[in-house]
Amino acid sequence: MTDTNDPIAYFLEDMSYHGRSTRTREAYERVLRDFEADLEEDNTLDSVGHRDCLAWIADLRSTTAESTVASYAAYLHRFYAYMTEVGIFDENPMTLVMEELDEQITTDPNRRDIAPPQMAEFVQSTGHPLSQAVITLLLKTGMRAGEACNLDLRDVSITEATIPTGGVRPQLADRPNSLFVSDQPKQGTVINGETRAMSNKRQRETVIPIDAELRRVLIKWLAIRPDTTSPAEPLFVNTGRKWGDRLTGNDIHHLVTSRAADFGWYESGAGAGENVTPHYFRHFFTTHLRDRTGDRGIVKYLRGDVATDVIDTYTHNWGDRVRDVYEANMYSLLD
Repeated sequence: MTDTNDPIAYFLEDMSYHGRSTRTREAYERVLRDFEADLEEDNTLDSVGHRDCLAWIADLRSTTAESTVASYAAYLHRFYAYMTEVGIFDENPMTLVMEELDEQITTDPNRRDIAPPQMAEFVQSTGHPLSQAVITLLLKTGMRAGEACNLDLRDVSITEATIPTGGVRPQLADRPNSLFVSDQPKQGTVINGETRAMSNKRQRETVIPIDAELRRVLIKWLAIRPDTTSPAEPLFVNTGRKWGDRLTGNDIHHLVTSRAADFGWYESGAGAGENVTPHYFRHFFTTHLRDRTGDRGIVKYLRGDVATDVIDTYTHNWGDRVRDVYEANMYSLLD
């Protein structure tokens, strides 16, 4: 085992256990070693504060593109989040930094700008019930592809659904027409009787309203959803060669980008700012819902971002502070 006196080596070794590729680990190591080298002589990785992280990011901006700065910051954030979770570090100094960065990234002027009417045309032209349900869910909830993959039937409560789901989570018992996104699934762990292939990167569990349009496409999908051998009863399963298997992140990425390519919104080799991918849908959700509500706290809650006292307020007053605002401001994609 790697000695924790070298936290970066410890983190990289755990990444290998989680199945991350050599290329990914090398990219993390390059960024983390550069950060470590920039620390003052009397500072160590476990004593870094958020101002040290801010100073490092400020230095990066003088020589590095903003999209790359965001990626490097995400690497550092994941490193500290993991080391804090396993108890080697006491806190994550990147938490406050990432909240501010997130606000800046979503206003990137170089990112493709798609208005809701254009996105509605895209959704309505998607004929297969599975594709339409996945795309609508990503656009209406802002969740990551991996989080959508990890949804089980128990995570969804729809009053009009006639498909038996075996009961819903207790968190949804008094919240009809909503879905639950857990912060627990990690790659390789057993959740609800099934070993998960993808992790949820969410900072906190979240209950998200399901509006009338999303209910409609989910009910349409549930009516034809194939049976599955998984004891977890995944919400989204394959209807192709891997019939009945839980959808993977690659499946969802292909599902989205193949449709986007038909619209001229995706081209192999183009940059992240130009291509429409599942991650673009998260950006779309954040930008348009925040502009419509003027309430950053609700958007942060729905995205599952880091917990704060404000977000705790939304959690405890979910009906008035989340559902009402969400349903009053959610953009239309089907009507």
